[in-house]
Amino acid sequence: MTALAAAATSSSPQLLVAALLGIAVVVLLITWLKVHPFLALIFGSAVLGGVAGMGATDTVTSFTTGVGATVGNVGLLIALGAMIGGLLAASGGADRVVTAFVDRISGRGIAWVMAGVAALIGIPLFFEVGVVLLVPIVVLVARRTKLPVLLIGIPALAGLSVLHGLVPPHPGPLVAIAALHADLGLTLLFGLIVAIPCVILAGPVFGSWISRRIELGTLPDFTPAGMRAGSGGGTGAGPALDRGPDADTTPGAERADVMTAVRTQPRPTRQPALGATIVTVLLPVVLMLARAIGQLTLDKDNAFRSVLDVIGTPIVAMLAGVVLAMFTMGVAIGFGREHISRITGGSLPGIAGILLIVAAGGGFKQVLVDAGVGNLIADAAKNVHISALILGWLVAVGIRLATGSATVATITAAGIVTPLAAGLDKPMVALLALAVGAGSLFFSHVNDAGFWLVKEYFGMTVGQTIKSWSVMETIISVTGLLGVLALSTVV
Repeated sequence: MTALAAAATSSSPQLLVAALLGIAVVVLLITWLKVHPFLALIFGSAVLGGVAGMGATDTVTSFTTGVGATVGNVGLLIALGAMIGGLLAASGGADRVVTAFVDRISGRGIAWVMAGVAALIGIPLFFEVGVVLLVPIVVLVARRTKLPVLLIGIPALAGLSVLHGLVPPHPGPLVAIAALHADLGLTLLFGLIVAIPCVILAGPVFGSWISRRIELGTLPDFTPAGMRAGSGGGTGAGPALDRGPDADTTPGAERADVMTAVRTQPRPTRQPALGATIVTVLLPVVLMLARAIGQLTLDKDNAFRSVLDVIGTPIVAMLAGVVLAMFTMGVAIGFGREHISRITGGSLPGIAGILLIVAAGGGFKQVLVDAGVGNLIADAAKNVHISALILGWLVAVGIRLATGSATVATITAAGIVTPLAAGLDKPMVALLALAVGAGSLFFSHVNDAGFWLVKEYFGMTVGQTIKSWSVMETIISVTGLLGVLALSTVV
């Protein structure tokens, strides 16, 4: 029996039980037995396919098909994005951008600057790398200006988190785009639009409010003397990260060990030029946006549109960004060819875990689709007249709360609502991908590695972290959904 035949013959209750059991296995293995999400997704796929009546052979075929398609669509872009981020971190380009803007602003305007700068450098950087680079600057600026550290820190975290959840080439948005077959350029364009109110409300606005209600104790010492004295936890780059009990197995695809690579990179003798750094970071985004705008405004036989279609293809745009970064943040500051190669190559091992989870998630998604679970959910949504955008957001919220992983939440939710995308036009599919991404950010708490990362870097208690970081993530998620719904009325 083929997978599609199984979907046709399985009863609705059987498919519903299969879906619930498959997701339950993933959640329990990650949260209770502390199994790596990569293995949890494989076991969850096996349970799902077995209970749905697909048979072992069809389940394996479906899973491997999903793995191959996801890696082909997403893996290359994640790897190229990691290379740009590695060069940005190792060259000091991120520090250059931050200090250039912060030094020109005083008073509470720094909070707005930090939000914008964090969003800018957060385009190619993984969340953890952005935290490692920005938190020492946040603390030093807070000491220099005598402003509350959360007034500056929350906007910086908001800028990083919004880009991480809503804007390609980050893994979560890329996974949703691939699963739903959304147009990357349109998703990028809409994601940047939605990101603006998310960053403003969760960043400077919420940061100003919460900083008056939480008073932090002694701030971590990120000066060279302080780090030599031991505040760096032996790494020379910040406090030791106690992620709570079972720290080594805390779930979360976002926790790649790229932080170690950032900390141990030798610093360049001179920093890259500010303008060159900004151009390099924005080049892939600009090329992909130009392609999307060209498709919306130019005829198909237009020669200029044909050019934009090529250079704005995601893989071409990201590759162009890598090549430019090798010059502007490599050769231009004195790095030799071997050192540039070490930086770009060294950025890949840290994302291996993310790639494996994304790949297994793609397999899990495909089993959901081939078993017919997505069609079942789609029919149910039509019967109760619930919006596909709200449904995608709600499913992602539920998985996020259960597993703590934004990537697992994105993968699972996208798989469930995939059939809904078949009846939507291209702009609405792009918005559905963003709704799923927004839901995956909802209320980060103690089962999320990012929660412990922020807690330790800012020296907060668990309660203070919930009141600040967790609420900030929830504001981003809800605002993102509202922004998506608002755009859906005009596109």
